[in-house]
Amino acid sequence: MKKILTLVCCTILLAATSCTKKYITPANITAIYTITGTTGWKVYTDDAGNKSWSSVLSDLPEQDQFAQENGGVLVYISYDKGATYEALPEVYNGISYSYTSEVGAVTIFAQGANGAHLAQAPADDIKVKVVLVDSSQ
Repeated sequence: MKKILTLVCCTILLAATSCTKKYITPANITAIYTITGTTGWKVYTDDAGNKSWSSVLSDLPEQDQFAQENGGVLVYISYDKGATYEALPEVYNGISYSYTSEVGAVTIFAQGANGAHLAQAPADDIKVKVVLVDSSQ
C-alpha cells in the first residue's frame, strides 16, 4: 500500500512541476495626434448622403494589410491635453465621436449625438491616442 501511495504521490508531484507557463507580450504601438480646432476637420458625406465632420490620421505605416486583417485598433480622445483619455465611440458636449480604420490611417468622425450634421466642426483641440494591438489568427 505504501508503494502504491508513494508512486501516486511521485506521479502527481512530477506532473505538477513539469508545467511551464510561457507569456508572449505582443508588440503594441501607440501613436499620439492632435486635431486642431475647426481647421483639423473636413466635411464628410457617406454613400447615403449623411454628413459629418472627419479628420484623417494618416501617419500609421504600422497599420499594414496584415494588421488591418488580424490586429485591433483602439482609439481614445482627450479634451484636457492628455491628462485623461476616453475610449471611442464617445458622446461629449452633444457631439458623437466614432472612428474607422484602414491600411495606414484612422479616420475620426464627429456628428450630432442625435445623428444630425453639426453646423460647425468641434472647436476645441482634441488629443487622440491610437493603439494598434498586434494579433494573429
